[in-house]
Amino acid sequence: MITASQMRAARALLGIDQKTLAERAGVSLSTIQRMEACAGDVRDVADTLMKVISAFRAAGVEVIGDHERSDGGGKGVRFAHPVGLTGRTH
Repeated sequence: MITASQMRAARALLGIDQKTLAERAGVSLSTIQRMEACAGDVRDVADTLMKVISAFRAAGVEVIGDHERSDGGGKGVRFAHPVGLTGRTH
């Protein structure tokens, strides 16, 4: 699963806008906008999610889920503990 925050962060790492991500993933701009506008986990068609994640991977960005290892050797960013909307850890 990917969150809207992860999508925005991955785009920021790549320095691309929503339109460029849509083109690279082969989905519509409105789809990317809808995905990034949701709160928490992105809920969309599995095929669409895989296209977006694949576009990030092709560009060199790994999306890391909770309790998931990252053996790629590259740098990444994620919260050490779940963070609520207030910014405080649970």
